[in-house]
Amino acid sequence: MAQQTGPGKPIVRVAAAIICHDGKILAAQRSYGPMKDGWEFPGGKIEEGEQPEDAVRRECAEELGLKLGVLWPFSSVEYDYPDFHLSMELFMGAPASGQEPQMIAHEALRWLDRNNLLSVSWLPADEEPVRALGLAWDELFDEMHL
Repeated sequence: MAQQTGPGKPIVRVAAAIICHDGKILAAQRSYGPMKDGWEFPGGKIEEGEQPEDAVRRECAEELGLKLGVLWPFSSVEYDYPDFHLSMELFMGAPASGQEPQMIAHEALRWLDRNNLLSVSWLPADEEPVRALGLAWDELFDEMHL
């Protein structure tokens, strides 16, 4: 869903997930478009009339063949790319029991722990949430048993 912002610059609304398992998070490498090869949190565009949590669940099912368990809001990100403004709702959670991500729509998938969180080239809009994760890692993962 794109809305207009400023002269000719659309707003792209997306929902993405920080998917956690065994003290690691899932990073997905884009396989298409102008940001091909960049790493991101899995997710995608929010369709007309769709709630952000529903969008991230749908996108993860479509792009990863993955059903998600309980999700909770992590943060909202507003980022200006040269051609559009990204408005991203970011959720945190784990795969549903027995679920494993499949490489359906991505070039690569990688599980990252705190020590290799910065070992991939994150897309610019994902960099701030990645830094926040690194700072709050112990609280988020150890205390929540993710």
